Amino acid sequence: MTLGLINANPVVHAKKERVARTEDPHSDKWLKFFDSNFVNYVRDIRDPEHPYSLEQLSVLSEESITVDEKLGRILITFTPTIQHCSMATVIGLCLRVKLKEFFPPHFKLDIRVAPGSHANEESVNKQLNDKERVAAALENPNLRQLVDECLYSNEL
Repeated sequence: MTLGLINANPVVHAKKERVARTEDPHSDKWLKFFDSNFVNYVRDIRDPEHPYSLEQLSVLSEESITVDEKLGRILITFTPTIQHCSMATVIGLCLRVKLKEFFPPHFKLDIRVAPGSHANEESVNKQLNDKERVAAALENPNLRQLVDECLYSNEL
C-alpha cells in the first residue's frame, strides 16, 4: 500500500453476489452476457491504495460499460473515489490489462474516467487510450508490479 493516502477514509460498499460464466468468450451470446455482467470479471481488482476491491469502493458499476457489437467497440467508465485521485491511471491500466484477456482481439477498448469525476479528466483519458503511453507504462517494472498486485492479489 502507498504511504500518505490521498483518500484516507473511502466509503466501502458490500460485494454483490457472483454470476458464473458458462458461455464461450468469443461468441456473440457471450458478449450480451458480458455486457450485463462484466463486473464479475473486474470486481476483484484491488484498489492500488486500499485493501478493497474497485467494486467495494464503487469505482465500477454495471452501468459503466457499453458494448457496440456492430462497431466492435467497448466503452468502460470508472469513477475515482476523489477528484484528485493520483491512482486513476493505475486503475485504468488494471482494467485494460484484465479486460484484454476477455474480449476478442477485434474489439476496441476505450477506458475513461466518468465525466466530471476527476480534476484531470482529459489528461487521464488521453493517457489510458494512447497505445504508446499504455505500452510504455506497462514496460515500467515498478508500475507493472503495482498493476499485477492489484490484479492478482489475494488480500481481498
